[in-house]
Amino acid sequence: MLLLLLILLSNSSEAQVLSVGEKKAGKVSFYTLDGKRLGETGVGSFPHEQVLSADGRLIYISDNGLLWMTDPGEGTNSISIIDVASRKRTGTIDLGRYRRPHGMDLDKKTGHLIVTIENPNGLLLVDPIAKKVLRMFDVKGNNPHMAIFGPRGETAFVSNTNSGTLAAIRLNDGAVTLVKVGERPQGAVMTRDQRRLFLTVIDGKAVVLLDTTGPKVTGRIATSGGPARLALTPDEKTLVYNLQAEERCGFADVATGKEIGWVKIPGKPLSLSLSRDGSRAYLGLQDSDKIAIVSVRDRKVLRVIDMPRGSGPDTILELP
Repeated sequence: MLLLLLILLSNSSEAQVLSVGEKKAGKVSFYTLDGKRLGETGVGSFPHEQVLSADGRLIYISDNGLLWMTDPGEGTNSISIIDVASRKRTGTIDLGRYRRPHGMDLDKKTGHLIVTIENPNGLLLVDPIAKKVLRMFDVKGNNPHMAIFGPRGETAFVSNTNSGTLAAIRLNDGAVTLVKVGERPQGAVMTRDQRRLFLTVIDGKAVVLLDTTGPKVTGRIATSGGPARLALTPDEKTLVYNLQAEERCGFADVATGKEIGWVKIPGKPLSLSLSRDGSRAYLGLQDSDKIAIVSVRDRKVLRVIDMPRGSGPDTILELP
């Protein structure tokens, strides 16, 4: 029985594939959970965020052109398209005069993308099938970073990192509501009923809770230093986030609004995502050239995957 269990676990690790954005190397690579590198494909320079198409067949990744959002420079103006089956880039979306694409989200009903841009500051609505920018929106702030679709795909929420605001943008007419949330807001996640939004505030050392119908701030969860990306477990009881200032992965209880623990990891985590079942957190340690896989239930590091020197792993997707 023990031998059978070990075989099943081994097969599961081989079967599950991760897509890893190598920000410094300008690549997307593919790994099994046990650290086997399956392949790679070149994309644009300094790729940042990646999302899956609604059918899971394509990966879209923003080719920003600069390593850090604080770096000066014109940046690039494309989104790379990667075929999951072949693990190769099969096309690009030309954003024209809109440069430095960063955060992205996908509306599964329409297949449209929202994409933040840093030159000029704004938000794009993109049809990735037609490879066309449909509209540019004013975000009423500086350094728009991450974006997430709101209820029914009618609204987009954008974190204006250098303005300390969350912009709620009505996509039908471009009307903007600004909410003061604290210093350097970044990543967000929403409950399934789309009534509550959780937002990291990296310099404020907190996760801010918002009612999406306002939108308005309804609470704050104090955290350890540097929360930037976060996810919500499938049972919606636990928030999981990277703590890049302290080389940790943190956990907060939604019901009590308290940080309940953290796990030390070997480097500064610039990204965090969850497995579909919520059992594992994947963290990209850009400056350490490593991936950390953390057990959400046991709050311990399951595995550290060493990547090629200079790869700069950032965002990680668990593929279907």
